[in-house]
Amino acid sequence: MPDKSAPDAQRLAAIRAAVEDGFAAQTAFLADFVRIPSRRFEEGPAQDFIADALRARGYEVDDWLLDLADLEPLPGFGPIEGDFSRARSVVGTHRPAKAWGRSLILQGHLDVVPEGPVEMWTHPPFEPVVKDGWMHGRGAGDMKAGTVAALFALDAIRAAGFEPAARVHFQSVIEEESTGLGALSTLQRGYRADLAVIPEPTELKINRAQVGVLWFKLRVRGKPVHVSHAGEGSNAIMAACDMIRALKGLERDWNRRAAEDAVYGDVRHPLNFNAGRIRGGDWASSVPAWCDVDCRMGLLPGWSLDDCRARIEACISAAARDHPFLSNNPPELVWNGFRAEGYVLGEDAGPGLAVMEEAFHAVKGKRAKLKEQKMTALTDTRFYGLYYGIPAFCFGPRAENIHGFDERVHLDSVREVTETLAVFIARWCGLNRLPTE
Repeated sequence: MPDKSAPDAQRLAAIRAAVEDGFAAQTAFLADFVRIPSRRFEEGPAQDFIADALRARGYEVDDWLLDLADLEPLPGFGPIEGDFSRARSVVGTHRPAKAWGRSLILQGHLDVVPEGPVEMWTHPPFEPVVKDGWMHGRGAGDMKAGTVAALFALDAIRAAGFEPAARVHFQSVIEEESTGLGALSTLQRGYRADLAVIPEPTELKINRAQVGVLWFKLRVRGKPVHVSHAGEGSNAIMAACDMIRALKGLERDWNRRAAEDAVYGDVRHPLNFNAGRIRGGDWASSVPAWCDVDCRMGLLPGWSLDDCRARIEACISAAARDHPFLSNNPPELVWNGFRAEGYVLGEDAGPGLAVMEEAFHAVKGKRAKLKEQKMTALTDTRFYGLYYGIPAFCFGPRAENIHGFDERVHLDSVREVTETLAVFIARWCGLNRLPTE
């Protein structure tokens, strides 16, 4: 039976108690999830894990292969390097017996970044360890714990005898760390809602501002000679270092501009350039003829991607102009991966933030302050807010060392996020009482 009144204290207490009762099972589920290495282009087993969990819970499951031809014309598309033929998205949909509330998207990504040298981890990265209240493992924080929190928040509502009184799409996507095409594929597929919440690791803060990003490959060529005649050649690796120094100069210029920005002016050094991967040369005693550097540059919300791309190209062109070899053999820039605009959820974005604050206070107490953060990275929220008119923000657990060694997530914060999301869903979607047998 539908109940259109605001969830009362007794019902919310029952939902919170169900989170507590189910938290041991939730922690075990998270550990099983972390054990599955879901690196880029290897996400299939992890998607199977989530799809099976959704089917077991009775959700309507949509599991499909992504087609780049469908996505390429859409705003926010970024090019792919690598075998994308097995890429999948999974959506589990809850449809209530009586629909009267506000619809919701809960989305998590399961792709993880490479773990690096395993011997530099305290514990093997895909063998989760719980120690001193933290779960260690690649992807535990970014962002499998948040995804699991959203799933078990829905479980707790059902365990308490209710269902959301609105359509809820639980979305498991890939490519968040590279292009965002997993999220874009769900929108291309037609999934919409009144609000999207992504439980990225935010330390129980709201994130509604994020920078944009451009990825590019810097291809520098040189003149190979025997190292005994090094002065007669041109070292592509050394020349690439010169180009990197020039890009660091551009980074400094952009951060000076950022100091005057209305949103990011109070954030120290919000824009970061990174030379993330470098390969070059063929032989220790040969002056290297080639060097490829994979690069990332941040940019502010509102900045034109085309303008930023042109400025990067001009920076490289200027740096090469005075080089004895590159002046006549300019580096090549290949634009690959992220081509992402920054995003800020405005103050006029509807009641979602206020409802989340109510849920936060219900869990943490009236005196607790729901803080906000401005992210110097990016998330999938941009697709919803920028291109499809769906307000979107992040709220998730406390994590440390994401993208680094010994990544970990604080389990008490996971429980609090699960409780907060459960209360939020109850308040946002409304509740129907499930029939009793």
